[in-house]
Parts: sequence; structure tokens; C-alpha cells
Amino acid sequence: MKLYNNSISSFYKISAFFFLIVFAFSSCDKKTAYKEVEKDKGVFLSGKIIPDSHFLGDQKCKECHQDQFKKWEGSHHDKAMQIADSTTILANFNNKKFTSQGVTSKFYKKGNDFYVNTDGPDGKNHDYKIVYTFGITPLQQYIVQFPDGHYQCLRTAWDSVKNKWFDLYPDFKVVHSEWLHWSRGGLNWNNMCADCHSTNVRKNYDESTHSYNTEFSIINVNCEACHGSGKQHVSDVEKMGEQYVASGSFQMTTETEPKQLVDQCARCHMRREQFSEAFNFEGTMLDHYYPQLLEERLYQADGQILDEVYVYGSFTQSKMYQNDVTCTNCHDAHSLKLKFDGNKLCAQCHVPETYDTPKHHFHPQNTESSKCVSCHMPGRYYMGNDFRPDHSFRVPRPDLSVKYGTPNACSGCHKDKDDAWAAKNFTKLFGAVDSIHFSEKLAPGITMQPNGHEGLIDLMHDKNQPEIVRASATKVLSNYNAQNFVQDYISLLNDDSALVRGASVDVLSSVNTSEYTSYFLPLLEDPKRSIRIKTFFGLGNVSESEIPEAYKESYKKVKKEFFTHLKTNADFVGARIKKGNYYIKKGNLQKGIESYESALEIDNINNQIRLNLATLYYNNKQYEKAEETF
Repeated sequence: MKLYNNSISSFYKISAFFFLIVFAFSSCDKKTAYKEVEKDKGVFLSGKIIPDSHFLGDQKCKECHQDQFKKWEGSHHDKAMQIADSTTILANFNNKKFTSQGVTSKFYKKGNDFYVNTDGPDGKNHDYKIVYTFGITPLQQYIVQFPDGHYQCLRTAWDSVKNKWFDLYPDFKVVHSEWLHWSRGGLNWNNMCADCHSTNVRKNYDESTHSYNTEFSIINVNCEACHGSGKQHVSDVEKMGEQYVASGSFQMTTETEPKQLVDQCARCHMRREQFSEAFNFEGTMLDHYYPQLLEERLYQADGQILDEVYVYGSFTQSKMYQNDVTCTNCHDAHSLKLKFDGNKLCAQCHVPETYDTPKHHFHPQNTESSKCVSCHMPGRYYMGNDFRPDHSFRVPRPDLSVKYGTPNACSGCHKDKDDAWAAKNFTKLFGAVDSIHFSEKLAPGITMQPNGHEGLIDLMHDKNQPEIVRASATKVLSNYNAQNFVQDYISLLNDDSALVRGASVDVLSSVNTSEYTSYFLPLLEDPKRSIRIKTFFGLGNVSESEIPEAYKESYKKVKKEFFTHLKTNADFVGARIKKGNYYIKKGNLQKGIESYESALEIDNINNQIRLNLATLYYNNKQYEKAEETF
């Protein structure tokens, strides 16, 4: 997960790039708690943590739902996290050594326990006991316990397909002092993994001691991780018997609307920023998280996957999503396996006589090349050996590859050919492209072409485009100087799409002025918590005494949400920087400096933080500290 912010004053123009900060992030009726609320009515959720006792465990669910249990048992959700022992560990710990990037790790057993000897946070080798396993295939990771409640995921993992040890990042040198070292923030279980690998997770981070007391109700992703705690449901069934009528406590049911279901799956299958203290099934996705938009270095210029962004951001670009295709149309909800093999999966909707033929795909029938996914779902390898297909289901566009350097399935398979060849032959086989895809307007903007802003403005206001594309265009347009397009941004503060509203707030918040106060105030009562919190930050340069009486109560409520958000994410550099930026907006330079100093405490060789901090010292007339820090 990552958090991105723009500059907020003339000071930040010096180092605006810094704000690409790693925030270092996979039922029974219609009366669901995820029901959308009216756009013009603010809803302040309780934020209550669900007690562990409300989660009854998969064995209780099995009593009535045996078929679903059998499918779930052994799945990636079931094996998401397990206690490490001889039955759960797949790797070879028989005194095996593995060397990568100059570090040799030895994996061995001591009695019934499993250990690794490898480099630690001081650069020296130490013995570490394996306490948990993570996943099953195509790889299994291993977790060790550190002081102060920190749990760390080893960089060396087990390839459960080829049965060998391997380096998750074989071409990436990381030394022990870096945040990305396995013993530090980049592979910390508490903040990078736990929320999606266990059920009812509470991170419980203490900023003052940089320690955790992370808790979960159930170690893996069990039935209740998706469907909600079972206590109320079981109680209702026991009371009503055959007269049972659903109370609405269940989530993710057969009655859940397609896009709503995508949002519910998305909380763990997207790269995102967290806005609630803990996920408790209240509200909607945007009350708890805000997804990463399509931006440079994370997505290709045309929106294809690049960095590890998971599925939501690509799938919501697709025509499938726009036409109410949802996750469970292709994946079994409990086993997570595909419902059909090969092209039969796509043939659920696409007539095979039209599409599953050489007349359409121009490749030999029943070969890898003739599979729908080969052309429409090209993917990338992440974590060394984990191939993940792009879920945007796009038509290959080698012509855009020629212009912007984006990948395409044609030259991706034909390694001996280039993009120009692919573009020429694509036109020969299929003819000229006869419709405009959003990528033709997004790519010029992301790659900062001279007139790229024109296409971005079109996308921002075109409500026929996917929400994530519109929101992304809104954010990317700020690269062309947001102050040139203020009226466009103001008009989108009242957009039907919460994603678009959020992107607009982010951009306008980057300008250190109170000119937009009157436009921001109504968003203190936005139905989505993430938008309210973004708005509060945008109002940072307005004193509480200046807030109109009509909004004072809402302002106080969102203030609490904002600081809960900062506290929850305080183990990330990005949250500490956001806190510093908030105080700078308030005119409290000293508190801003303190927040930047605290960010260096958890990532002390981050030169972007140091550069900004040095400038803050200089502005505060602390010239010696500024010089030393520079």
C-alpha cells in the first residue's frame, strides 16, 4: 500500500517529488451493512472494533455449510497464514544453504522447530525461529518474531512449484540499513500483510515506542473474514429454526450487487491507503480505504499493471466491470479456482463460434496462443515467481506501444519482433482501430506530452468513462500545474463519483490557500469517510474558529477521524509526513519539523525526507541544522 500527496506550499515546490511517499500497503439478504447512503447526507460510522468472541470459526460454519467448507478448505484463503510446524511448512529445512546478493542463509531444524540463520538489522547473521507460514503456491513465505511485537517476512521464500529456495527480489540489492530490508518496514507483517491474511485484524501500533500489539480473531482468511462475524447469524438461526429470516448481518451474499461485491473483495485485492482504525464491515470500501490511482511508476501510461498493484485498479478499468461482471462470475467464491478451464471460461458470455476460432485470434486452435487470456490478459511476475494477469481485459494496442513505450501482448509473445512490427501486423489482421479507448487520452497525459492535458480534461468530465480512469486523469492533470485548471477541479468536488471527488480534493489541497474553503466545507459531510478525511486535510490552513456554525459539528467529528487515520498509519513514513504537512498548513512550523524528524526515525536514510526537513530548518532560521541535514 502506498500513499501519495502533492506539494502544499511554495516550500514544497522545491521538492514536490517527495510526496510520492511510500505508505508501504491481496449472506443472506439485501439488507447489508454496505448499503450505499445518500450522497448529500453525511454518515459518521461508529468505528467500533468487533470483539473476538463474535467470530465463531470455520468449524461452526461447517455445521450448516459443508459444501462451501469443502471448497474453501485448502484454498489460498485457508492457507493465507498458519502456525509454522511440520504439517504446514513446505520448504526444505534440512540444513540447506541459499546465497543471494552476497547474503548466505541457512535453513535448519532444532527439535520440532524450524530456524533460519541470515543477516539481521545490524548486517550480521543471527538465528531466527520461524513462527508462521504465509501462503502455499506458487510460493510460501516465512515469518519470524522480532522485539516489540514486530513480525518480519523473510526475503528468501520457497518455490512450491519447483521445490527450491529463491530470492523474492534477485536483482535488487538491499542492505541491512534500508527500509526495504526484510528486517525493517518493507517486509513487516504487522503493517504490510496482516490486514488481508487474517480475520478481524487490529494492528495496535504505538507510535511513542514504535511497537505493536497486533491481534486477530482467526489466523487465516476464514468464512467470517468475507461474510462478517457469525455470532448474530448463528443466534438468529438457533432462535428461528426453519422460520429463519436473515437479519442483514451477513456480507457477500448471492444478493450482493456486482459492483458492490467487487468493492468488498477489493479491500484485500488492491493497493490502497487505509482510513479507518480497523475494518469492521461498516459502510463501504471508501469508508475504510482509498485505492491507488493510475499513476506513473505504478501503472503503465495506458493503465496496464506495472508495479504490484493487485487486481482492483485494472479490473475497474474494464468493460467487464462496467457491464456488471463481477469476481464470482469467473472465480469460485470459496475455492477461488476458475470456474472453467481455458476458453470455456470466456465462452460463458462470448460466443465461441465468433471468438474461439482462428478467424478471430489468428493462431493455431487449442494452443497457448489461442487462449483468450494470452491476448487480453497479459501479465507480469511479482515476488519472483508469482504470475498475475492484468484484469483490464483490453485489446492489444501495439500502436500505443510505438508512441508511449507501453507493453502489448503481440510483441510480448513474439520476442523476436518489435512494436513497429506488431503494430503493422495488427492493422493488417484487424484493420485500423475504429474507436477511441481511454488509454489514447490517458497515456499522453501521464507521459507529459505537450498537449496531454487536453485528453485528461476530457476524461475527467466524461461520465461514460470508468470511475478510476476519471479520478486518475483528475490527479494526473496536476502535473500540468493544477492552478491552471482550478475551475475544472472545483466542478468535480460535487461529482457523483467519490473517487473523482477524492482526487479533486487531493489536488486542490496541494495549493496552500483558503480560497476553496467554501467549496470544501460541504465535503465534511460526504458519505465516504476517506473523502471527509481528505477534505479535513485540505482545510488545514483554516482555523477551527473560522469554520461556519453550520459545519462546526461535522468539522469536529472529521477532526477525530483525521487524527485516528494518522494514528493508525503512524508506522508508515507517509502518515508522519502528512501530519507534518498538516501542521505546516496550520502555520505551526515547529510541529511540522517534529513530524518530519519522526519520519526519519523509521527510515533514517531516506534522502527525500532529509531534503525537505533541511528546507524546513532553513525556513525556521535553524541554519546550522539545515546545513548539517543537507
